[in-house]
Amino acid sequence: HITLYRVAAESRVVHALMNAAHNGKKVTAIVELRARFDENSNIYWSKQMQEAGVNVIFGIPGLKIHSKMTLISREEGRKEVKYATVSTGNFHEGNANLYTDVNLFTVNPKITSEIEKVFTFLEYNYRTFNYKHLLVSPVNMRRKLYTLIETEMENAAKGIPAYIHCKINNLVDEEMIHKFYQASKAGVEIKLVVRGICSLVPGIKGLSENIEVYGIVDRFLEHCRIFLFANGGDELCFISSADWMTRNLDYRVEVAAPIYDKKLKAELRTVVDYALRDNIKSRIINHKQNNHFKFRGENEEVFRSQIELYKYYKQRELGKEKAND
Repeated sequence: HITLYRVAAESRVVHALMNAAHNGKKVTAIVELRARFDENSNIYWSKQMQEAGVNVIFGIPGLKIHSKMTLISREEGRKEVKYATVSTGNFHEGNANLYTDVNLFTVNPKITSEIEKVFTFLEYNYRTFNYKHLLVSPVNMRRKLYTLIETEMENAAKGIPAYIHCKINNLVDEEMIHKFYQASKAGVEIKLVVRGICSLVPGIKGLSENIEVYGIVDRFLEHCRIFLFANGGDELCFISSADWMTRNLDYRVEVAAPIYDKKLKAELRTVVDYALRDNIKSRIINHKQNNHFKFRGENEEVFRSQIELYKYYKQRELGKEKAND
């Protein structure tokens, strides 16, 4: 099973799905025909997949399917093993070259079982489910985000360190913004990296003085959505296809997956921290709307987050190669 929102002009992903169908595998593709600017391409590839034997489903009336997921079932020995991916970006080779995204690949049954529920809902719209681990729009994502924010507010009132650090594309939903204002007034530290539209106004005394907002426009399109919550010292981390816009929270099928593995959680914390440290391409979003570049002190080290992340991953890969020699 796979959801397809945008695919490349000569998509290797789609060709792999068709090859799998030709080889006798049961393949189901959930295709969103209303992906803006890609309607014709998606119609074309849907027809090609149908002719190859892929079961193509065109989603749910009234809900745009924007989530990026796969679910693969394999017989291994005498048991069936499920593999799932949840991504912040499209399965699109062109996007992979230009966008910054993250992708969870997991066999954790807590995640795979609920991804399977989402796919069942997409195939059989009359079947609805409860989700314990995933945040799914329009089912429970808004409500669970409110609960996570309220937990930080309660902890701040108890004197427990409380923060919300997030990296998203757009923040325009009025109710979410109001919730952030409440959290700021309650003493929660809020740091956001918002690449695109931001309707929240930070830095206003008595309203949003505990909120900092930054925006980064650089060589690669900042596209990943990462949510971090202090949670009383046991940090919670989610990756998501959803921005905090009314359309994403209420009128699209979106998925946010929790990251339970400590190493992966540390990786995503690094991504957010690097973005917050950027002093070359980072703009400070402020109430005056002049959004000037972040000031860098005379003796402060130059830190361009995309370049530094590239160096970080390159050095790590070189370290692996040396270890394998």
